[in-house]
Amino acid sequence: MSKLQRPPTSLLDKYVGAEFQPLYTATVRVTGGECRHARTSGVARSDDGMLDVNLRLPTELGGQGEGTNPEQLFAASYAACFQGALSLLAARAKVEIPDAEVTASVTFGRDPVDGLFTLITKIRISLPGVDRVLAAELVRNTERICPYAKMAREGIECVVSLA
Repeated sequence: MSKLQRPPTSLLDKYVGAEFQPLYTATVRVTGGECRHARTSGVARSDDGMLDVNLRLPTELGGQGEGTNPEQLFAASYAACFQGALSLLAARAKVEIPDAEVTASVTFGRDPVDGLFTLITKIRISLPGVDRVLAAELVRNTERICPYAKMAREGIECVVSLA
């Protein structure tokens, strides 16, 4: 097995083009499982087989737990993306951040606008040993380039279709 390496900082180079340029597509299929309800008994599987998890309703929502849930998966994705973007920016600036941690909290709750549901996210970054002013600048710049942060701030293009 080859040694793992972070992606090149050239990924930070600006793209110039008139249209969206796809770099990678992840495809995950979710089924409802035993209860015919993905949040309660679902299974999420990626098309390449790398992700295969049971989805379970957390105890806070009346479930038994015993599996992951969409909020945990979203929090993991957001934190991983933010940490990756932060790492690339730090490398380009020649700032060492070996102990960087990004913690994402995703809260599922009631939406006062429509009375249904919404999510609130909180991202906490720890950069031990990095000057606070420099750390704040890295975090601000990461917020500008991290696709998850951009999605949370600006929305995301979403196409829903019936197969």
